[in-house]
Amino acid sequence: MRALQVSELLPGHAGAGLVDMPVSVPGPGEVRVRVRAAAVNFPDLLMTRGEYQLKPPLPFVSGLEFAGEVDALGAGVEGWQVGDAVVGGNRFGAMAEYCVVPAAALRAKPAALSWDEAAAYPVAYLTAYVALVRCARVEPGEWVLVHGAAGGVGLATVDLAKALGARVIAAAGSADKRAAIARLHAPDAVIDGGPGFRERVKALTGGAGADVIFDPVGGDVFDESTRCIAFGGRLLVIGFASGRIPEVSVNMPLIKGFAVVGVRAGEYGRRFPDRGAENIAAIDALAAAGTIRPHVHAALDLADWREGFAMLERREVVGKVVLKP
Repeated sequence: MRALQVSELLPGHAGAGLVDMPVSVPGPGEVRVRVRAAAVNFPDLLMTRGEYQLKPPLPFVSGLEFAGEVDALGAGVEGWQVGDAVVGGNRFGAMAEYCVVPAAALRAKPAALSWDEAAAYPVAYLTAYVALVRCARVEPGEWVLVHGAAGGVGLATVDLAKALGARVIAAAGSADKRAAIARLHAPDAVIDGGPGFRERVKALTGGAGADVIFDPVGGDVFDESTRCIAFGGRLLVIGFASGRIPEVSVNMPLIKGFAVVGVRAGEYGRRFPDRGAENIAAIDALAAAGTIRPHVHAALDLADWREGFAMLERREVVGKVVLKP
């Protein structure tokens, strides 16, 4: 089978490449899936350089999430049959024609989604759900400011926040991205996420500021966000795409009465398995009903993985890129 394998941790993904490798046989409790589409996420890029917190032993196959069909069952597997349409992930291994994962890592593909859409939604929408529902406890009518709103996780958060009844301000850096966000999900406002956004947010919220701020950017964006968050607000820390990890003087949360909350969706599910299962069931139900729908920016052949990675690095993607093995 074809697979995108990382054999060395090198800059520029130089240690990664397509290889032909044997198709693995599922062991007890495992399922082999014929992958129809695998999403590209920033952790995939970082892992090729050894810059992500998860460092699989070399060599490994890239890819966090996929959609496909059950191809073979290991001993003791119940609840799945060959041919079942599934989505899933196992932190790596998805960017291949076949992958073997624990049966518990799979769930039924929502019928409302295409293969490409199904591969694109699990990680992004789970992060958005844990952030908005579990961490921020967002209420209908609250103002939610989403930074990096054109990215895979950001766009999912805009979509989900609208579905939850929040008033959404989507922030993005380019006019083209802002137009795409407005067309896809019609948030209450779409603004330039560059310096000075705090004044735009205050104007939109009648001077009160945003009740919830979703920040995958960090750096200067985080700093300015502390200036436009409402009293009692929740500033959600998702990541540091800007490259700078910011700091905050604790007198600011004290005086303005806001909380800074870290969001790790996968770890949340591992720490609280019952709630983790509830989170997954919730986004699956929303997807099955057509209430949420991921946007696929591009679907490329696995052989074009470098272009898919480059699209993310150039910050040109609206939604998600998927690779088709």
